[in-house]
Amino acid sequence: MPPSPLTTVYKEKLSSKITTDIYLPNPNGLTHKKYPVLINIHGGAFMLGHSGMVSMPQIDDCLARGWIVVVPNHRLCPGVNILNGPVEDCRDLLAWVYDSLEEFLRQEGKGEYGVDSEKVMAFGTSSGGFLALALGYDTIRPPRAILNFYGAVHFTHPFWRSPLPKMLSSIPQFPEQFLKKVYDEHPVPTDSSISLEGQMESGRSSGPDFSRPRDAFALTQIANGRVLDACFPGGDVRDIDPVHRVREGFPPTCVVHGAEDSKVPVFLSYELLRVLRGYGVECEFVEVPGEDHTFAMGMQVGSRTWELQRMGFDFLERVITR
Repeated sequence: MPPSPLTTVYKEKLSSKITTDIYLPNPNGLTHKKYPVLINIHGGAFMLGHSGMVSMPQIDDCLARGWIVVVPNHRLCPGVNILNGPVEDCRDLLAWVYDSLEEFLRQEGKGEYGVDSEKVMAFGTSSGGFLALALGYDTIRPPRAILNFYGAVHFTHPFWRSPLPKMLSSIPQFPEQFLKKVYDEHPVPTDSSISLEGQMESGRSSGPDFSRPRDAFALTQIANGRVLDACFPGGDVRDIDPVHRVREGFPPTCVVHGAEDSKVPVFLSYELLRVLRGYGVECEFVEVPGEDHTFAMGMQVGSRTWELQRMGFDFLERVITR
């Protein structure tokens, strides 16, 4: 397990205080050094999760590489849409890393940790993978490299409007008035008690509690193929879809995806890869045999899956060290 993180508010918006956790590598006795920074964005279909719901073994691996790891929260849909909530917040977090992280560490008595602003990277899983990619366009200073684990992309594909029969059969039907209570949450929340990644929280399973409107709402939208309708209502998905936003000069990008992914099928990432290559973007693709969605949370360190997914972090390391 990594050491306990520092936590701070990096942004306030309409009464939402949005925090980030900061994990620091061992300084190895150095009095001052500039460190690469990895932004690690949690998943949860834009509606669920929080910064504690990321893979701690992955953080340990990144700390061993000598990286500072910054794990932000963001406002959760549907009280805000994808662009004006999660994307805006993660872009503001990126700017905070460039402009304020080093000063925050100094104020916290961690002045031995400098920030190498030429080596800021972005990583995320599932919806967090999409948010990492969204830092590569419409930002003043994109990250140096991006790692996307089974991220939500290619939103014009019919899959995104298709129900998931297996999931649909496993959840109850809820009264519409009950589901709509999620819109009454104020301020817009930045964490939920469950994710789609199978972690534990406070010693309890992170499975859904259908007495909570947010849990019921999120799972209902996912099962019915209505995530985009719920989280980007009335918008043109091409405005936010990395498949439509990648251009020449996009940061080097690695995609890691499970071959048996049932919630974000791997063929969606194939299209992103095709677009990246078409624009001459440096990219790699790691397909992990036999793995379904969110496999990163159930990996055993040292397993075949563990070693394959580490290739994505090796890609980041190669990019920032040349």
